[in-house]
Amino acid sequence: MAAEGLVLFHGAGGDRNHPLFIALEHGLSVPVERIDFPYRRKAPGRRPPDRMPKLIEAVNLATAETAELWGVETSDLVIGGRSMGGRAGSLAVAEGLSVGGLLLLSYPLHPPGKPDRLRTEHFAALDVPILLVQGDRDPFGKPSEFAEHLETIPGAVNQLWLTGPRSGHDPKGRHDEIVPAVREWMASLSA
Repeated sequence: MAAEGLVLFHGAGGDRNHPLFIALEHGLSVPVERIDFPYRRKAPGRRPPDRMPKLIEAVNLATAETAELWGVETSDLVIGGRSMGGRAGSLAVAEGLSVGGLLLLSYPLHPPGKPDRLRTEHFAALDVPILLVQGDRDPFGKPSEFAEHLETIPGAVNQLWLTGPRSGHDPKGRHDEIVPAVREWMASLSA
């Protein structure tokens, strides 16, 4: 399978213009579609995110529309995103969306300070290649917590763990590490 493009979905407080998304768009050799969820397009200003079923529906629709626009199958695309956007993408895949891979940037394993409220129930249905890019100081999930749950994913999981002072939930200034890792991983999907 050749990864023909990347479709990205933003986190709860962000939008399609997250600096990392723009860096990926400029740094990859495949097209990148940056999607705003419908709640973000309603009007200017901050709005709370839609509930997860509506976000999953938006992922399915945007992925299908992008595939049609680019003249490829959804299975030729990698989808994913930051935090909530990556979670919505992973849930869409678990529910049957056919894609070539899943890019999880700062996946929210659980809400901060609530490690008992895990967001892993769908991991066993993720039978696609995955690249997880995570900061080791992310309050939404630490490396040891991820290690325990990633083994339940049947798809091949590659991991990039960011370390040091800028390794929280928003990896500001780490694009020089993330973009090449995503480029190399996407190229490996074609091998």
